[in-house]
Amino acid sequence: MTYRAPLRSLALALQTAGHPALIGHAFTDLDEDTVAAVLEAAGAFCESELAPLNRGGDQIGAKYANGKVTAAPGFAAAYQAFVAQGWNSLSADPEHGGQGLTKAMELAVFEMTHAANMAFGLCPMLTQGAIEALTLHGTARQKALILPKLVSGEWTGTMNLTEPQAGTDLAAVTTRAEPDGQGGYLLHGQKIFITWGDHDAADNICHLVLARLPDAPPGVKGISLFLATKRLVDDQGKLGDPNDLRPGSIEHKLGIHGSPTCVMLFEGAKAELVGEVNNGLAHMFVMMNAARLQVGVQGVAIAERAFQQALAFAQERKQGRTAWGGDGIFGHPDVRRMLTLMKAKIEAARAICITTGVLADLARLAPTEAERAVAKARQELFTPIAKAWSTDVGVEVASLGVQVHGGMGFIEETGAAQHYRDARIAPIYEGTNGVQAIDLAGRKLAMQDGAIMDALCAEMNETAQVLKGAAGLESVGARLDAGVAALERATDWMLAHKGADALSGATPYLKLAGDVIGGWMLGRQALAVSGGEDDWAKSKATLARVYAGQVLAQAPGLADGVMDGGADLESLSAEVLGS
Repeated sequence: MTYRAPLRSLALALQTAGHPALIGHAFTDLDEDTVAAVLEAAGAFCESELAPLNRGGDQIGAKYANGKVTAAPGFAAAYQAFVAQGWNSLSADPEHGGQGLTKAMELAVFEMTHAANMAFGLCPMLTQGAIEALTLHGTARQKALILPKLVSGEWTGTMNLTEPQAGTDLAAVTTRAEPDGQGGYLLHGQKIFITWGDHDAADNICHLVLARLPDAPPGVKGISLFLATKRLVDDQGKLGDPNDLRPGSIEHKLGIHGSPTCVMLFEGAKAELVGEVNNGLAHMFVMMNAARLQVGVQGVAIAERAFQQALAFAQERKQGRTAWGGDGIFGHPDVRRMLTLMKAKIEAARAICITTGVLADLARLAPTEAERAVAKARQELFTPIAKAWSTDVGVEVASLGVQVHGGMGFIEETGAAQHYRDARIAPIYEGTNGVQAIDLAGRKLAMQDGAIMDALCAEMNETAQVLKGAAGLESVGARLDAGVAALERATDWMLAHKGADALSGATPYLKLAGDVIGGWMLGRQALAVSGGEDDWAKSKATLARVYAGQVLAQAPGLADGVMDGGADLESLSAEVLGS
């Protein structure tokens, strides 16, 4: 199954997110024609170079032997082509060799990368997080010698948090960092689930590692961040001997087989401190937050790939007479229903993620301090929704893709099952979706006493009123109006309740927020192309109506579930599961 980059849909998501205005005032050398050319070139690379490797990456995967990892067939060469064409350095600071483009453009390129080959895309994705962490917290030496190599893609980056006993609870990290008496440190410990922790696609790997100093206080306040490279780097930036770290094995996983997920052993590895002593978790969160938005984009990407395959299969598969004519399953109303819902949710999730990227750009580059503060606050509100809601969409759409294939979807031969297997990791890593819901309900919602969500709801309500008066979109406006009211009601309840009650309602609340924001995004897109004569433009109003009828219509009941589940979950779960 071939992949086709959804360039027009990406352009519309950028447009309605405010990207043209952003580049108009903050990027004087960038115009919309250049943006389109960049995306077109990236799409062509992903279609021709990365997508053909996806199936082999799944079937053969990365290999571990004799203490070393070999990338899946073709991946190393494809990575070298990826960095040679500059796709690794899009949004990085030109001071460190980057192209200085927008974060939103980077996300659009990475959507295509992940859709073409999700396992491959994880390598540069983790490097982007390392770039952001070192840009903000790296030492002068790290910025001079390490950062430019990461930006160029000559070296890759990893994030080393998890240990066998320390997953979400990073307070349990036990990896030790001992002073070496020369201003550096020696790392001792084991990390697990390290994405692209070892490979042969680049000359060096830069590991960002959470560890404890001997005199560190207990808990998360005693964690520091360190940089340890696979090969040592001298003061001129040249590579030296191998460091005392190695992969102990690679994991055998449900999906993303082309991505080597390593157990990493640090056996006295030489390392440098990044940032402040005992403030490592805060520094690492720069990398984690960057990765969370990228993982949300992964959800969109794998959904797009699954949808394209399911649509092609439905149009080709012959299977008896149908209600809407012909002998292909595309003529069955329920198959059309699934495909249309898949498409609507993909467009909504894409818009949420791209908008979050534009907000990240505006938080740095908006004209006034007040505008930057508003953008930053909304970005923080959107990030857990972008990660969790979009990756749930990825799993749902990939599952529907298997369903459209029927029995052939359950057979590995068609490739539909791979998308489902690959999609399933995204709601888990970079902070489970339950953690994202807790973050939204426990921290982001409470910012400014709920004023950020209030302002968002007011803006969505304005769009609902416009939609009510737009020909063909009246039902979308009415559903969005009711959805915003449901979200406001659930928000008031969440703000009024603390502790276990609020946390029990957190996951349905995040789903409700994502559902309503997604409907708002589709409504805005339909308005933006209103009057367009071609089928693609007309389809945006149809997608908004489908979404309104199948998703927004459920919002009032979901709001009830937030409140009922939050209030009663402890007693109900004790009755069902035992205390």
